[in-house]
Amino acid sequence: MSIVMSVISPHVPSICHDEHVPEFQKEMVAGMKAVSKKIYEKKPDLVVLVSCHWPSTFNHLVDCTPVHKGILTAQECPDLVSDVPYNYPGDQEIAEKLVQAGQSAGLNIVGFNDSSFVWDYGTVVPLRHLVPNEDIPVINLSVVLVASLEETYKWGQEIRKVLEKTDKKVVFVSSGALSHNVVRGRENKPTISEQALDKQYVELVMNKKYKEAYEMLPQYAAAAKVESGGRHLAMLSAILDENDEPKYYADGQSSGSWNPVITFEKQTTDITA
Repeated sequence: MSIVMSVISPHVPSICHDEHVPEFQKEMVAGMKAVSKKIYEKKPDLVVLVSCHWPSTFNHLVDCTPVHKGILTAQECPDLVSDVPYNYPGDQEIAEKLVQAGQSAGLNIVGFNDSSFVWDYGTVVPLRHLVPNEDIPVINLSVVLVASLEETYKWGQEIRKVLEKTDKKVVFVSSGALSHNVVRGRENKPTISEQALDKQYVELVMNKKYKEAYEMLPQYAAAAKVESGGRHLAMLSAILDENDEPKYYADGQSSGSWNPVITFEKQTTDITA
């Protein structure tokens, strides 16, 4: 069955609760809810999500826990994300296969199974909009601070190989922003130069020039301060191919960052909804 759809998703903390979403971010949330409908139409068996707000220092971490249950108060912003419960099934079997594949490829991959581990808001916030029923298993992945874009891309390739071999339908979610040169004031947009770079990147992916978009990442990430150094986008680049049809749903600013909602839907004849 393989990867039926991939998503670039925002996770800004101010969209955690529908009743508190600022006016200038409501379009973003509406886009995520539209993507949620598309996800449920696909009837996936698994969501694999890489979060820019789960930074690990040296190792690529894979949460192999069979049940993800906890209450999140975000250390960074407890005023916006506080006492948020979540309860999602995991997929220990596929998670462990990801770990084995990455290690066999010579990468620094560590899996763990710990029911006391608490998810970050880059995982919880998008899932609250994309999988609100908490009924689709999730495997979440870290971004590694010392890993290069090339290494992260290679890890993405190994992830793709594993997911393509499974008989399960998978949705891959890249949780993070484009430009991310953060300033005070959620209403602030990126600078004109950063917006121009964001636009160039988006134009490449919307024209299915995924290879060129990946090649753009090193300079783009440095100049526009792309979130997590663009690692979440490097991993996504390894997942996408010419059969993935892009669709742009929405976007919005948050404290100088730019946060699009984009899907990449697999266009093949052997995948049923």
